[in-house]
Amino acid sequence: MRVLVAEDEPILAEHIAEGLRDAGMAVDLAPDGLDALAKIQTNAYDVLVLDRDLPVIHGDEVCRTLAGRPGAPLIIMLTAFVDLADRLDGLTMGADDYLGKPFAFDELVLRVRALGRRGRGQSVVLRRETIEMDTLRRSVRRAGRQIRLTAKEFAVLEALLSADGGVVSTEALLERVWDENVDPFTNTVRVTMNRLRRKLGDPAVIETLVGSGYRLP
Repeated sequence: MRVLVAEDEPILAEHIAEGLRDAGMAVDLAPDGLDALAKIQTNAYDVLVLDRDLPVIHGDEVCRTLAGRPGAPLIIMLTAFVDLADRLDGLTMGADDYLGKPFAFDELVLRVRALGRRGRGQSVVLRRETIEMDTLRRSVRRAGRQIRLTAKEFAVLEALLSADGGVVSTEALLERVWDENVDPFTNTVRVTMNRLRRKLGDPAVIETLVGSGYRLP
């Protein structure tokens, strides 16, 4: 996967790039919106990690310029503005995902991977062992058996499948599957995970790593 990181803070940009490279991605950097658009014009990127407050050409304008353009990368917008109105603004401009600063780096990797596998208007099938998920048709099968999941169960399983065997923390699941107002001490993730395990059946496939999170090995 090839990723462009458009971020004007050099230390943060290098930190993001280094982490994404460690996760197996090819990463280029752009210090401003003009440079980002120029690189996208000449290179094929799967995902654009876009700081909203970019110099020269603002991140909002970069997002609007790319929205709907054939072959444009999927966009995850990074910003210090994290209230609901700002998130809605970013998504309305054409961003595919929105992450507030500061963020957990593992979550950024998870979201970038998920975007990289998702084609605009295309069905994406995620597989792990005997589990198969069609993200467009919202269907899940295990060893050919259809499994009916609630929206939350589906989203949790999608996060686990997208992690490619990596560990997904409870905090990352709360932010991605629920919302920022959820009680961080709630047991909703554990309850949802238990229901999901029962529906997936035996042998159990979801591992719990105490103090770290969950994974599909």
